Amino acid sequence: MTPAELSARQGVAEAAARDAGRLASSYLADPGTLAFALKGPQDVVTAADRAVEKVIVRNLRSSFPGDGFIGEEGGGVAADACWVIDPIDGTANFARALPHWCVSIAFVASGRTEIGVIYDPNGDLLYSTLRGEGARRNGAPIRVSTTADPVRATVDIGYSQRTKIDDFASIQSHLLRLGVNVTQSGSAALGLARVADGRLDGYAERHLYAWDALAGLLLVEEAGGLANPFLEGDGLSAGNETVAATPALYDILAAALGR
Repeated sequence: MTPAELSARQGVAEAAARDAGRLASSYLADPGTLAFALKGPQDVVTAADRAVEKVIVRNLRSSFPGDGFIGEEGGGVAADACWVIDPIDGTANFARALPHWCVSIAFVASGRTEIGVIYDPNGDLLYSTLRGEGARRNGAPIRVSTTADPVRATVDIGYSQRTKIDDFASIQSHLLRLGVNVTQSGSAALGLARVADGRLDGYAERHLYAWDALAGLLLVEEAGGLANPFLEGDGLSAGNETVAATPALYDILAAALGR
């Protein structure tokens, strides 16, 4: 795929993410009426998730009808050129009108993530990257933090009930003993964007799906950080571990996961 074709996709993805964020936000005008259901324990889905994903797919498909699509809600089949979409990452927060959720869109071509776009409507922050072109927030270049000392670091450690509680506790304990400040925002994509933006120093989670992780991992890499090779094996279809951090802290965070 040519640089011009990728650049065109990035522009459309940015516009689609902003449209999606506005639509999702409109559902919060009266949060008490926002019905939600559980796909599993603490795995929330709302009517907004499905509606927003449909809008994203429609906007992207109208410009690139030959591309494939994988969405958290609508599923899909991997293709050589494929969009990977999380319409509302952090739905449990969204359903409670908490401001830690975002729209995440990634584009994968020939087995490699080429585009990552994350939109945080609560802060009106559009994070965007094209492989090899650096990472930006609202058009301005961003870089990961320069934090090297664990006792000055703050990292986001995600959890889902797909993984063991004791394992999550072990990861947290390992980092806390090193003096790391540990938090959990409830949105992997937003946590990764904040690492790329230098607001956090690392993000790790035992298992994420591709729609949660791909856009944010590319943002971190393009902002000068390190990230694990998520797409190795069957990461696109089955998910994988996720580790992303400043270069000085990456090994510490990876060791906490036993890598």
